[in-house]
Amino acid sequence: MGDRGPKPKKIINETWNPNLAYAIGLLATDGSLSKDRILIDLTSKDREQLLNFCKCVGVNFKIGKKFNGNGDISFRIQFKNRIFYDFLLSIDLTSKKSLTIGKLKIPDEYFFDFLRGCFDGDGCFYSYWDPRWRSSHMFYIEFISASKKHIDWLRNELKSKIKIIGHITIVRRKNNYYQLKYAKKEAIEVIKKMYYNQNVVSLSRKRIKIKKALKIEEKQQKIYLTK
Repeated sequence: MGDRGPKPKKIINETWNPNLAYAIGLLATDGSLSKDRILIDLTSKDREQLLNFCKCVGVNFKIGKKFNGNGDISFRIQFKNRIFYDFLLSIDLTSKKSLTIGKLKIPDEYFFDFLRGCFDGDGCFYSYWDPRWRSSHMFYIEFISASKKHIDWLRNELKSKIKIIGHITIVRRKNNYYQLKYAKKEAIEVIKKMYYNQNVVSLSRKRIKIKKALKIEEKQQKIYLTK
């Protein structure tokens, strides 16, 4: 047998924990894997997102910059590691995943950490006052993917784990994508599970929006109960 060169070096501990699950959620949404089975990329407009990833995997990766055709800036981490790449393959995260990603092998006890990573990567939270009813404050949490299989899997997991239904809509554009939405009461159940304590890693701008909406909702409920 000839010399095949040095063995790949492990740089990330693949033992499941809340932070690793969150990092996998970021990769499942904002990440990509090259065809060469070695290069991993994570790109986001939020630099904090990449700092969170570094914190979660315990590696201080260099954060670079990327510009699109309009001159808009994004931030990027790229690193090569065959061992971690193979780990991602083992949980069914693959290259060209955008349209093909489906169920991932996430341990049940870390699913909501993973989901929080998905939300920070490709999720959305918004609230508004419904003009049809006085003092009617509405809010939604949603998860977005170009893969219907992935959205169906997320919905089934949430239905199984916390008995919520939500609904799926398709946005028909040049590149169609799917939205899994939960309104108010169901959204609160998702939020409680994702942010189960004050110390979980998360994207601050989204967490702040959620906190503001919940404060408004709490105030509205008190007003309602005193009428």
